[in-house]
Amino acid sequence: MLTRALASVTLIRLHMAEDIETKETVVGTVEEVLPNLLFRVRLESQDELILAYLAGKMRLHHIRVLVGDQVELVIDPYGGKARVVRRLT
Repeated sequence: MLTRALASVTLIRLHMAEDIETKETVVGTVEEVLPNLLFRVRLESQDELILAYLAGKMRLHHIRVLVGDQVELVIDPYGGKARVVRRLT
């Protein structure tokens, strides 16, 4: 009984890891810095501005993002916001 429960937990963790790895990332340039670690970012692939917020690890390590920086984003599939996950320049 216990091994069956452990096997199901392991399968759930594997599925969660696959979901995290399959997130699409896009590159954009920061156009405007807003309060509360929000940014307006212009996507490279499309000419549109999108609202983005700073990822938790970047907040934790006090990574600064300035106007003109290129950043890597993960776009939320449900809304118009994106998460800044990496500062490229």
